[in-house]
Amino acid sequence: MLFSSIPFLFYFIPCVAILYFAAPKCLKNSVLLLSSLFFYGWGEPRYLIFMLISITQGYIFGTLIEKHRGKRRSKVFLTASVLFSLGLLGYCKYADFFIDNFNALTGMSVPLLKIALPIGISFYTFQILSYTVDVYRADAPAQKNYINLAAYIAMFPQLIAGPIVRYSDIAKQLENRTHSLSDAALGIRRFIIGLSKKILIANILGELVSVFKASDEKSVLYFWLYAVAYMLHIYFDFSGYSDMAIGLGRLFGFRFMENFDYPYISGSITEFWRRWHISLGSWFRDYLYIPLGGNRVSKARWLFNIFVVWMATGLWHGAAWNFVLWGVMFAILLIIEKLWLLKPLKKLKVLNHAYVLLLVMISFVIFDASSITDAFSNITGMFGGLDIPIVTFESVYYLKSYLIILVIAIIGATPLPKKLTSVAEKNKHTEKAFNIAEPVVLMLLLTVCTAFLIDGSFNPFLYFRF
Repeated sequence: MLFSSIPFLFYFIPCVAILYFAAPKCLKNSVLLLSSLFFYGWGEPRYLIFMLISITQGYIFGTLIEKHRGKRRSKVFLTASVLFSLGLLGYCKYADFFIDNFNALTGMSVPLLKIALPIGISFYTFQILSYTVDVYRADAPAQKNYINLAAYIAMFPQLIAGPIVRYSDIAKQLENRTHSLSDAALGIRRFIIGLSKKILIANILGELVSVFKASDEKSVLYFWLYAVAYMLHIYFDFSGYSDMAIGLGRLFGFRFMENFDYPYISGSITEFWRRWHISLGSWFRDYLYIPLGGNRVSKARWLFNIFVVWMATGLWHGAAWNFVLWGVMFAILLIIEKLWLLKPLKKLKVLNHAYVLLLVMISFVIFDASSITDAFSNITGMFGGLDIPIVTFESVYYLKSYLIILVIAIIGATPLPKKLTSVAEKNKHTEKAFNIAEPVVLMLLLTVCTAFLIDGSFNPFLYFRF
């Protein structure tokens, strides 16, 4: 079930909210768990078994890890849980990738398993891993109540695409959280903003990307139009979903971490990755990079650590070589910056932003490609290396057709709208008008989004494939 769908907006959420707020405190997590299982099983009920098995092993091993903390058995149980979680993820997501490459290297014909990827498995696997590791490190107590742990892992607001919520961050909230009308209003506001970003910006830009891919009249301008559109599309698609997740969490009394902080205003690739998919970056830092030794090791080992983390980051996004290349590209860029470029970049007030935008745009062209060959073909097309014209009638037509939404997206990817809203909200001359206008604007946005959904417009969610 998609957040951006009529069944979710007008049937699922109202019913869950009524049941949740009508339930006594002791049953609220049960309502969240049952509704989350229904949400997850809506499309493919058979995949519930994978998630329930994962939750159960996390619960059992978490209890055993805490019981034997300080003893060798604790580490054995942690290792068993990690191997189980990564093994299930590897089987579902990477088995065919490795078989395919094995066949290519050996000339053999081992049949592919053709396993359909359970939605959200990458996200809930990382949450289970963070739980067992946090218990092992004594950063959080083991959860004695199975329903509470299951509600944390399966919670529908962040189940499908994050942010990756760590158990240690919301352990207390699972046991004791407050609810208020102001929190509910803030949650609904944030959800509608995220929904609007997804439907009114990301989906429209996604249509342009699809038109480009289907076209036989490529041009240099068209390749650049595609690259810019996809770069903005992926930001508004994913950050919009994160906004919706954070808003829904707030509605039910949870405070989820921010996942995006205007990454396209960054002055370096290092800064970009502090602002983009923050929960994933911090997860890899705390649960892989630092345990490997981080930067407190020899230079050779430090370089190795960075490459391991970024190859893992690439593979986390998908079982294909273009994702590995995408990760390796960022590893190389981050190493170059840390060794030589960070200080000079700080002195370049405008060029540093252009540098980031260009490299991130190229990275997303690689990210979106169906293969490495396709990625290099698209990049070559951007820089005039293919036998194509610079401009075609079709590319100019689509540039004119989508120019307004591109401008809106570019402005929306900066802090400017938020700053203007904040000024209007706090200024004594405009505060009253703002307080009246805000709910009206939010209702209009929800109405327009609903109209788009009823119309059956382009509405996939990119991160479902992860």
